[in-house]
Amino acid sequence: MKKLISWNVNGLRACIGKGFTDFVTKEDADIFCIQESKLQKGQVSLDLPGYHQYWNYAEKKGYSGTAVFTKEEPLSVTCGIGIEKHDHEGRVITLEFENFYMVTVYTPNSQDELKRLSYRMEWEDDFLAYLKKLEEAKPVIFCGDLNVAHREIDLKNPKTNRKNAGFTDEERAKFTALTKAGFIDTFRFFYPELEGAYSWWSYRFHAREKNAGWRIDYFLVSEALRGNIKDALIYKDVFGSDHCPVGLLVDL
Repeated sequence: MKKLISWNVNGLRACIGKGFTDFVTKEDADIFCIQESKLQKGQVSLDLPGYHQYWNYAEKKGYSGTAVFTKEEPLSVTCGIGIEKHDHEGRVITLEFENFYMVTVYTPNSQDELKRLSYRMEWEDDFLAYLKKLEEAKPVIFCGDLNVAHREIDLKNPKTNRKNAGFTDEERAKFTALTKAGFIDTFRFFYPELEGAYSWWSYRFHAREKNAGWRIDYFLVSEALRGNIKDALIYKDVFGSDHCPVGLLVDL
């Protein structure tokens, strides 16, 4: 059984000051993925004994960025999805293992007034095509902050957020396209109707205290792994970011 964890840390340096390393050590995951590191190369030296570390940095300082820490050394590591216009923001890392691909992703936010929605739509199509290409070789597990609450059950206030970034009809339809393409939302696989299960809360209005949140952090797996997934986790009591970590237990 392998334990996989994903966490949007919303600035790794700040999160380190709030217990990040303690959480990594305590959970002892086989693979630990982060999004929104907000780092440039050399800004942080993480001491994580037993882990190989792989980083993808955005060209823009203090922005985006992903990393993967893995106990087992991968066969290969790829940063980006091989499309020039998408690969400047440090959003994707792919690790190839013997039986599967592990991908971490930080999906672009559509932003206020949906300024980036049209770009986001292009990204979604290209990222799905990238996943399906990987899948031709072996099954895929991907995780990260997908910046969308898929269903009304996935956020506290669906009615008032219907046209806001992260809950537009267009973004939700792209997530549906992922599932129709054969990727399983592992949390809903195990907990199809569980309400109040969120992974992100605004820093405003005491949202976390009130559990007025959104579920926008995910683990999805190829249909071929349906029988291998054992549980999906949301670490709602772990602080250090405006997101909490999410996890997956899987036999590989």
